[in-house]
Amino acid sequence: MSSARKTAVLLLNLGGPERQEDVEPFLRNLFSDRQIIRLGPALLQRPLARLIARRRAPASRANYARIGGGSPILRITGEQAAALERSLSGAGDFMVRPCMRYWHPRADEVLAAVRDAGVERIIALPLYPHYSVATTGSSLLDLRRAAARVTPATELLEIRSWPAQPDYIRCLAGRVREGLARFGDARVQVVYSAHSLPKKFIDEGDPYVDELHATIGALEQETKTSGILCYQSRSGPVEWLAPSTPDTLRDLAGRGCRNILMVPISFVSDHVETLYEIDMLYRDMARDLGMRLESTRALNSDPLFISCLHQLVLAAPAERHA
Repeated sequence: MSSARKTAVLLLNLGGPERQEDVEPFLRNLFSDRQIIRLGPALLQRPLARLIARRRAPASRANYARIGGGSPILRITGEQAAALERSLSGAGDFMVRPCMRYWHPRADEVLAAVRDAGVERIIALPLYPHYSVATTGSSLLDLRRAAARVTPATELLEIRSWPAQPDYIRCLAGRVREGLARFGDARVQVVYSAHSLPKKFIDEGDPYVDELHATIGALEQETKTSGILCYQSRSGPVEWLAPSTPDTLRDLAGRGCRNILMVPISFVSDHVETLYEIDMLYRDMARDLGMRLESTRALNSDPLFISCLHQLVLAAPAERHA
């Protein structure tokens, strides 16, 4: 399918601090988002966000220092954007750009650039396979508000989620098979670790957990290997999705498990949750519990994953008018 209209594809992602000095302002942006966390009355949101960011920044800076000083997410998303733009070059006039929620380049910056490039249509493609109000919902709301200011006359198409997109599943399956092969003939427990959410989001109808299970079901049909789901990266006093990844590791050790292949099921690129939490924190925890933990490689710019994004982009106009 070819498109003659000049189209910008925006890869929506969380963003991350690239340098140590970026960590506190990044956290401040994150905690200022009432879409995902309400810190008292609206008037107090930003002052409380500043306070929390200041308190959490030292520990967060230490974690980023362990992976080179900052997040690689913008670099990797830029590589994904470049690969997707090359892939789409024969299908129409496309430009592809990263668009981050809590760090640069943010929606206003990106939309100003695509407006100046003469774009006639924008396709928002979240790099979150599973919809949640805290990720896709927040990113799309932020983009809509920015578009109303910067590009009000430009058509905006939104891709909501893609938990069972065939090439995405095939790419994940290849990673799982590759990971299992590292253990030879040993018995291995597959563990899917997803980013946690406050449980109240699910109670209020958020489809995140259902979409995680859609991915897992399609993946296990492809790999013929079953696994268990847990949740990482929770913080704060509210009730979070369970079981947590640390609790799951302790439970598996208590049941005599010796080998774990961890699949970061809700992440499509390397960042602090994979490079530090899984590859360092959880690996060390598993070792101390007498287990070997290996993780699957991130999808990053794998050609099969880029093919997934390519197909999502080309299907977006048809789905809008279906």
